[in-house]
Amino acid sequence: MGEAKRRRQAGLAPRTPKKESESNSFNFLARYPRLGLYLGASFVIYLIYDVIHYYTRG
Repeated sequence: MGEAKRRRQAGLAPRTPKKESESNSFNFLARYPRLGLYLGASFVIYLIYDVIHYYTRG
């Protein structure tokens, strides 16, 4: 028995096809979930580097 017959017998509406949302195609965090982690880690490393150079020039 196919899914369409089961849904009809159960009184459910026909299944609608899934559409890919356009907003996710341009959202880099949705496409690359670890991008925020990498950017944050590189920013922290830069801040540590900058603090070290600031205090060694003293």
